[in-house]
Amino acid sequence: MILIGYSGHAFVLYGILQSAGREVIGYCDREAKEYNPFNLTYLGSETSEAAISALQKDGFFIAVGDNKIRKKVFIELEEKGLLPENAVHVTAVIDASAKIANNGVMIAALVAINPLAVIGKGAICNTGCIIEHECEVGEFAHIGPGAVLCGNVKIGEGTFVGANAVIKQGIKIGSNVMIGAGSVVVKDVADNLTVVGVPAK
Repeated sequence: MILIGYSGHAFVLYGILQSAGREVIGYCDREAKEYNPFNLTYLGSETSEAAISALQKDGFFIAVGDNKIRKKVFIELEEKGLLPENAVHVTAVIDASAKIANNGVMIAALVAINPLAVIGKGAICNTGCIIEHECEVGEFAHIGPGAVLCGNVKIGEGTFVGANAVIKQGIKIGSNVMIGAGSVVVKDVADNLTVVGVPAK
């Protein structure tokens, strides 16, 4: 496996892939990193000929936490006929009735995804988050560490839910929303807003 991006978020991905028995052999980035904790081989930009050949051969994951950048890289590679695999930690608990997109989904350690939940492509379910029954997580959204989506919550595309935030059951969150860490969301949130606090405003 090859990581696209090689910083803090990628280090988490490395651990997830290792837990699943996947060997990570290299990374792509704009430049070689001085800090290389896992001694991975630098393969250049993901759009270079050499890198594309390696991505086709060895499989890859877009290890970028920023939702907009992750989507941009996903689309660029998709246009070249390349799609990332999923990365699922061995300790994650995923109900058999949940629907997980096939490409670019990160499910970290100790995540719980309960019955009939839907996770879109390119989404991040970060460490220890809980996604309850019938929740929908949109494409390229990011559910932060320890966040809780109670039942029937809808999260729009590209939305970020901060660490330890709680979304009340039945709430609808729009696209490209930013929800602050530790916030408690008890009302629907329209697109492109930032909300923080208890209750979130």
